Amino acid sequence: MSDTLTAPLAIDGELEAAGRAARVLATTPTGRKDAALEAIAVAIETGAARILPANELDLANGRENGLSAGLQDRLRLDETRLAALAAAVREIIALPDPVGVVVRGSTLPNGVLLSQVRVPFGVIGAIYEARPNVTIDIAALALKSGNAVVLRGGRAAQNTNAVLVELLQGALESVGLPGEAVQTVDQHGREGGTMLMRAVGRVDVLIPRGSADLIASVVQESKVPVIETGAGVVHLFLDETADERMAIDIAVNAKVQRPSVCNALETLLVDARAAERLLPPVVAALQERGVTLVGDARTRSVVPGLGEATDDDYATEHMSLDMSVAVVDDLDGALEHIRRFSTKHTESIVTNDYARAERFLAEVDSAVVMVNASTRFTDGGEFGFGAEVGISTQKLHARGPMGLPELTSTKWLVRGAGQVRG
Repeated sequence: MSDTLTAPLAIDGELEAAGRAARVLATTPTGRKDAALEAIAVAIETGAARILPANELDLANGRENGLSAGLQDRLRLDETRLAALAAAVREIIALPDPVGVVVRGSTLPNGVLLSQVRVPFGVIGAIYEARPNVTIDIAALALKSGNAVVLRGGRAAQNTNAVLVELLQGALESVGLPGEAVQTVDQHGREGGTMLMRAVGRVDVLIPRGSADLIASVVQESKVPVIETGAGVVHLFLDETADERMAIDIAVNAKVQRPSVCNALETLLVDARAAERLLPPVVAALQERGVTLVGDARTRSVVPGLGEATDDDYATEHMSLDMSVAVVDDLDGALEHIRRFSTKHTESIVTNDYARAERFLAEVDSAVVMVNASTRFTDGGEFGFGAEVGISTQKLHARGPMGLPELTSTKWLVRGAGQVRG
């Protein structure tokens, strides 16, 4: 451990600057942080002439290098998406500042006052790929929660992220805050991410966002504490009592509205007692919107012509208009399938049976569990967080969409008047 703490890293300059900036932000008043966020929103709105050409260059490179359609969609920025990013930043301005919030407190019998308060982590590292929106989201959330960030955004979005980081730094400096509160190590290539994972004592927490392989690599190799965000093998179960119109609307929205994101539907499960009633109209509605489906033998007996699903299909986050279907005996069968294949991200049930709905909510062990709602609602913006750092699928500290409170730790403040322990 001491070797890790003392060994020089090529990114030491960036990390030292981030540490200095974090100390400033930790005591920066809310008003100053909000002014910086407004400056960031304005920079996004007025920076399209710089951002979009850089983004088009990244997209052209991605097409040339065989970047998947799903990742190209995540990479792409346009005027509409820039406006949405600026709006998300302004939503963060309206949220309460978590720093200094008292979590709990008490007065001891001897008069000593105890209070546990929220404090920033300090320096947050983020490793992600083909997601320039994350550059803005995590920087804005980190700023409001008093943290500095060091970003490794990956080669696919390198040109876009370089422009965004410049705009972020300029916005911070325009209100008298250190631009070094947002750093990038993209100039170090893949080694920059490796060095972030080894920066014990310099980076307080590391957050990976991206493919299952990227997240697994960070979790397994990092010496810095990691908040794990997970891939989304997301399930929707149509119970025997499900309303047909609701089942169609939710399944189509969950899969088609934006198939490249982690809360998009990947596997449809149908109660065998409702398969003849629900499968044909739901499958037809999905196919009309370009979805390619594969199913188990029971599914294909009801809807002939589908491809045969394998275990690999049920375990895959497609991030595309591909989807798997299975017919299960009942709620128990659905729960067993989810336990086997879920990545513990989001699962939903369509049902008119209250007891089954409550059992599904209680027994499914995922970060977000829903009844009669599209899985696309698993999102920091939709949850009212303004933006999100990611969807945590772990169980320590944070779970589900991570907003401002999840970017803080706590410390105990003790105020006495000369008391000593007897």
